[in-house]
Amino acid sequence: MSDLSIFIDESGDFGDYQNYCPFYIISLVFHEQNNLINSQVEQLDDFLIQCNLKNHNIHTAPLIRKEKSYKNMDINIRSKLFKQLFNFIRNVNITYKTIVVDKRIYKNQVDIIKVITKELSSFLRENYAYFNQFENIIIYYDNGQIQLTKTLIAIFGAMFGENIEFRAIEPNNYKLFQSADLICTLALIKNKLLTGKNLTNSEEKFFGSVSKLRKNYLKFFEKIEFDKRIKQNSFS
Repeated sequence: MSDLSIFIDESGDFGDYQNYCPFYIISLVFHEQNNLINSQVEQLDDFLIQCNLKNHNIHTAPLIRKEKSYKNMDINIRSKLFKQLFNFIRNVNITYKTIVVDKRIYKNQVDIIKVITKELSSFLRENYAYFNQFENIIIYYDNGQIQLTKTLIAIFGAMFGENIEFRAIEPNNYKLFQSADLICTLALIKNKLLTGKNLTNSEEKFFGSVSKLRKNYLKFFEKIEFDKRIKQNSFS
């Protein structure tokens, strides 16, 4: 059996609840390495070169909000960047798992870590047969938050031992890590909507409306959630 890559990204932080940071979200993107993605990566790289953005890390939250490196970028270009990364995800054989912590309920760092530990451990135990079939499991993370790094090492190390390898990465080098970032961003927007909030002005301008967001993006991501793909025997 081939190796399994897991690309992990997060949205939010371990601090107190704030209106601008209501959730802490982790996304785990799973890629069986025998499913080659070279042509898809090359296609996305070619598009970035055409936009004079060679080796660019597509960071979807500031992309939507027109912040940081995107503050002077036209919405048409920003939209194309988002769609290109979305199409990349559609064209590769991956799946994902998200863990969402509502910081209105879990209000401190200890509680947040407890939730992550419980949910991730349960998920791995329930799907142990799937993960244990791989010779190696390689976890890619940019070590963005030390609390998460320590938690990941403890959980995966305890469950899979020497079969686990951790690699600290630069996001611009891995399209699948950028995919995990996009999934985190959409998970945040989706969960804000579920709690009764509306799209922000920048989100509405970017996606058009809630109905368009659901039709064009959210419905697809529901189809490739890990549990649904496993039940449908969709892995190849």
